[in-house]
Amino acid sequence: MRFSNGFGLFVAALAIGLIGGGFVSAAHATPVDGGIGLQEAVTPVMHDLTALHNWLVIAITAIVAFVLLLLIIVMVRFNSRANPTPSKTTHNTLLEVAWTVLPVMILVAIAIPSFRLLYKEIVIPEAEMTVKAIGYQWYWGYEYPDHGDISLISNMVEDADLEPGQPRLFTADEALVVPVDTTVRVIVTAADVIHAFAVPQFGVKIDAVPGRLNETWFRAEKTGMYYGQCSELCGTRHAFMPINVKVVTMEEFQAWSEQQQASAGSDGKVKLAQAAAAEAH
Repeated sequence: MRFSNGFGLFVAALAIGLIGGGFVSAAHATPVDGGIGLQEAVTPVMHDLTALHNWLVIAITAIVAFVLLLLIIVMVRFNSRANPTPSKTTHNTLLEVAWTVLPVMILVAIAIPSFRLLYKEIVIPEAEMTVKAIGYQWYWGYEYPDHGDISLISNMVEDADLEPGQPRLFTADEALVVPVDTTVRVIVTAADVIHAFAVPQFGVKIDAVPGRLNETWFRAEKTGMYYGQCSELCGTRHAFMPINVKVVTMEEFQAWSEQQQASAGSDGKVKLAQAAAAEAH
C-alpha cells in the first residue's frame, strides 16, 4: 500500500472544517463585513439551532482532525521511501465493520437532535397572537387579524432617505410590530410569485407561496429591531424586500395597535398613501 497524491484533498477538507466551523463572533442585528458565525439568538428555536450548529462544528472538527491524522500516518509510514515493498493485504474484517458502523452511529447522533428541532419548528404551540405576512413584487404586507384588522405595507427605505444608524438595504418604512415574550403565529403567503419570509435571529425562514398559507412561529425574548429579507429569488427587486420586526413591550404594543386602528379608519383597510407608494415600486 503506497500513499497516492491526495495531499490537496485533506488540506481542502481541513479548510472547509475550519472556515465553516462557525467561530462565534460578536452579535449583530444585521450581517457585517467579515462576520463569522450566527447572529445572536433571541427565540427558543434559534437558541436550539445555535446549539445544534455549535455541536456539529465540534463533531465535524473532530472528524476532520481524525482523518487528517490517518492521512499523516499513511504519508509517513507507507510512502515509497519508508515502505519500498507494499503490502498485498486486501481485506480487514474489523476495519471494514468499523468504518461502516461508526459513520452510522455519527449520523444517528446528528439525526436525533435534528428531528427534535424540526418538530419544535413545525408544531406551533398555542399562540397568543396571529399576524399575516404577504409577499408582493417587491414589498411586504402585514395584517393583524386579532387587532382590528390592522394592515400595513412595508417598502424598503432608499439610500437617500436613510437616517443615521439605519442599515442600507435592511431598513423598511413600516415594521412588523409585536410584543416581547409573546408566542406569535405567523401566517405566510404571496400575491404573485414565490417569496420567503426570513428573520435569522428568530430562526424563521418559510416560503410565501401564492394561493397557499404556510405558517411558522416565534417568541422573541428581547425588545429591539430585528432584520430579515426575502430569501427566495422573486424578480428584479428581490434584493430590496427587507423585513423589519420591532419587538416592544406589551404596553407599547397596545398603544401602537390603538393608534394604527385609529389612523387606518373604521374599515381597517390599508392606508391609501401606503398603497400608492407600494404601487409606485
